[in-house]
Amino acid sequence: MSTRSLNKVTLIGNLTRDPELKYTPSGTAVCTFGLATNREWTDSAGQKQEGAEFHRIVAWGKLGEICSQLMSKGRKVYVEGRLQTRAWKSQDGADRQVTEIVIEEMILLDSPKGDRDEGYESRFTSNESGSPLSDVSPAEEVFNPIADVDEEPKKPSKKNEVNEDDEIPF
Repeated sequence: MSTRSLNKVTLIGNLTRDPELKYTPSGTAVCTFGLATNREWTDSAGQKQEGAEFHRIVAWGKLGEICSQLMSKGRKVYVEGRLQTRAWKSQDGADRQVTEIVIEEMILLDSPKGDRDEGYESRFTSNESGSPLSDVSPAEEVFNPIADVDEEPKKPSKKNEVNEDDEIPF
């Protein structure tokens, strides 16, 4: 009997809002943002139909910090990760649940606003060693935002603090 399973999500879409970066009490970064994916189909009457799905995306650690620095509403992005469902009790005692995509890889598919470079692609991954970038093939040109950032990383503040144990949605 095989015990293998797979929980993998791959999406290409546009950000529906600017990323929101928070920190856990232990200082771990967590970034959330919305992603919209579109679909077209022809119905039984032959009419062209369009629809959109909206996804809640979560990036942890260095990948989360990179997402908050480089992404903004409207940008086209590729994300890869896994589905995760969390449950909690709201302040009014009601049971709540959310399914989100915890990403391990992100590739920006468009240029930053005002940049006309059509070949722009930036690839970022999260891995167990804590390194912000995975090994990529030599043919890929990777932009490293960490080397290009002049400011100090944001420190956790009470306003942006998240408690991992409470699993409060944001």
